[in-house]
Amino acid sequence: MAFDNLEYITIENQTTDFPKHFHETFCISLIHKGIEQIDFDNQSFFSEKGSISITNPYETHSNPLIDKNSCLKFDTIYLSNDLMKYLLNGKNIRFVNRKINNEKSNQLFVELKNAMDTRNPETVGLFLKQFVNTLKFYSEEDEKEYSQQNLNGFKEINNYIEDNIYDKFCLEDLSRMVNINKYGFVKKFKASTGMTPMNYVLMKKIFSCKNLIDSNSELTEIAYRYNFTDMSHFSKTFKRYVGISPKVYQENFIDFS
Repeated sequence: MAFDNLEYITIENQTTDFPKHFHETFCISLIHKGIEQIDFDNQSFFSEKGSISITNPYETHSNPLIDKNSCLKFDTIYLSNDLMKYLLNGKNIRFVNRKINNEKSNQLFVELKNAMDTRNPETVGLFLKQFVNTLKFYSEEDEKEYSQQNLNGFKEINNYIEDNIYDKFCLEDLSRMVNINKYGFVKKFKASTGMTPMNYVLMKKIFSCKNLIDSNSELTEIAYRYNFTDMSHFSKTFKRYVGISPKVYQENFIDFS
């Protein structure tokens, strides 16, 4: 069993809103303190202390803070769809219950997180199977495979961003690629993805560079490689999308290889 796309992060005190974004993985959070808000296009979900919240792969959402003076603390486990399918004997699932209140699930979440700290694949596999088995009751089988969002005519833009992810991007250049003025481009792109073009670019840059960070990475080199103006700009943007600074992320990096 490969754990290449299994990780967790701990947010001790969320102090800023998470902008519109999506993950290619299941995003499973256990709330320890405060209330988490998840906003989708036409609905919001609230998860309080002791509950687990879940978003499916490629679902655009944001996480505004309800009260910027309160402390929101949670752990998040990211689990790829390939790994989820492997654990469920090839079934493709979608979670329909966004919030789970189940003491056994909470216990297994913590045990899985602790197992990941041991870096022992056998221990991780044991608790991962048990955890997923408790979650499957809150899901439904879906014949439709998860894939990149329907970009509605902007696939060329997405491919260009991914192929040139290290470069600087400007709105005028992107809009010219699809022969739309920049104001119309922003409107149509946001209607398609749920994000503005430059928000989308920043999200793509951060999640791309996150994959390069390990215990031996030189963070300053990564910052300039992705054309951030300086380390402060990189760190601030990284924290907006990931929830922790690149330095903290690096310090908590877990290698299963």
